[in-house]
Amino acid sequence: MTSARVDKHDGNEAAGISSEGYERGLGPRQVQMIAIGGAIGVGLFLGAGANIAKAGPSLILMYALAGVIIFFIMRALGELLLYRPVSGSFAEYSREFLGPFFGYVTGWTYWLMWIVTGMAELTAAAIYINYWFPSVPQWVTALVFLVVLYIANLISVKLFGEIEFWFSMVKVTALIGMIVIGLGVLTFGFSAAGDTAQVSNLWAFDGFFPKGIGSSLMTLQGVMFAYLAVELVGVTAGESENPEKTLPKAINSLPWRIALFYVGALTVILCVVKWTEFAPGVSPFVAAFAKIGIPAGAAIVNFVVLTAALSSCNSGMYSTGRMLRDLASNGEAPKALGKLAASKTPAIGITVSVALMGIGVLLNYVVPEKAFGYVTSVATAAGIWTWMMILISHIRYRRAVEAGRLPASSFPAPGGAVCSWIALVFLLFVTCLIAYDPDSRVSLYVGAGWAVALAIGWFVMKSKKPQGPAEPAREYADAAK
Repeated sequence: MTSARVDKHDGNEAAGISSEGYERGLGPRQVQMIAIGGAIGVGLFLGAGANIAKAGPSLILMYALAGVIIFFIMRALGELLLYRPVSGSFAEYSREFLGPFFGYVTGWTYWLMWIVTGMAELTAAAIYINYWFPSVPQWVTALVFLVVLYIANLISVKLFGEIEFWFSMVKVTALIGMIVIGLGVLTFGFSAAGDTAQVSNLWAFDGFFPKGIGSSLMTLQGVMFAYLAVELVGVTAGESENPEKTLPKAINSLPWRIALFYVGALTVILCVVKWTEFAPGVSPFVAAFAKIGIPAGAAIVNFVVLTAALSSCNSGMYSTGRMLRDLASNGEAPKALGKLAASKTPAIGITVSVALMGIGVLLNYVVPEKAFGYVTSVATAAGIWTWMMILISHIRYRRAVEAGRLPASSFPAPGGAVCSWIALVFLLFVTCLIAYDPDSRVSLYVGAGWAVALAIGWFVMKSKKPQGPAEPAREYADAAK
């Protein structure tokens, strides 16, 4: 399939350099934790409070349902990754199976998602630090975080992986600790919550669907936002030491991660604390710690959420640099963005992305908070687009395999294209929910504006280069015929 490209780089691969020139510096331990960390974000630690108030205990079912869909998406991505592991990941697959325009749109949209997310998370991290150091100016804290993570991403992919490993470790440890403490309260009845903690809290207050099934379904958009970045493991494909082994293992562990960290943690919390005691804007973990009577509970959760925010910003710097390089190598971004530094990192692409993230810190002082929140809402729409492109690319890949035009992947998705169709329909349903909700509808307006901007950029690019952007992915299809 890929002999035309891979054979030229056998020496590099043996030396730990991928065919794209990246260092294969991410070991199994780091890839596993990047995968775990991608599935645990601020959306769970903070966003779940508002969703509990809307849906009650049925939110557990919504997280489980969305988790199944996320697994379908990741297994579809996994099959593509083992067919051709590249750092450009879903943008490359969109380019190969849907055409260069879709690869261009997907690459730039995923880049925008992380730029916007990085802006928001950097600001959020500075706010979390104010909990302990209120006298330190917020811009100073944000600038320090920006510079430290930027330098770390420039040094090497190994350092990025190590930082992400420990960020993820903090989140995982906090969730497991919460689950263990909650189970202890339920089993032995200790603490101030012991007298009222019981499994029947899941249905004792107006049932499992206290606000109705419709209200529960409306939380799906927030639930899907909590799962954003789970696909980040796909971007690491070009820099994993042994992608054929590490990626399947990371993706196959997704069901138990979702079952434990989302479904398990929320189930325990809602058994310990009645759902009626949760309120929007308050972390359910803070509320649970307070109810149990752990004095440092608020500080612990604040530290964990700070870690989650910095983890997201760190991941944003990593992925945006790689995505810009992929776009540049296909003639869809300035050539300079495609250069690798001596450290085998896309330093120019990272620098451009970090500069834009830094502008977000300044914008926070001149743009009202609500308007700034509207800008960040594009992350949800961008994430759904990315997932849809993964699914459609997978469906078309399976069709090509069945027709004998492409070789089969060593990591086929269970159910084949059927599960991808199910996930695609589900994402379209979530998009309809977003359109129905006045508060979240703005993300679609922003998405439409971004689509227009991309279309204009595409036609301008084609007018300057009539033959269109480069299509290196075509050699894979041609070689397989």
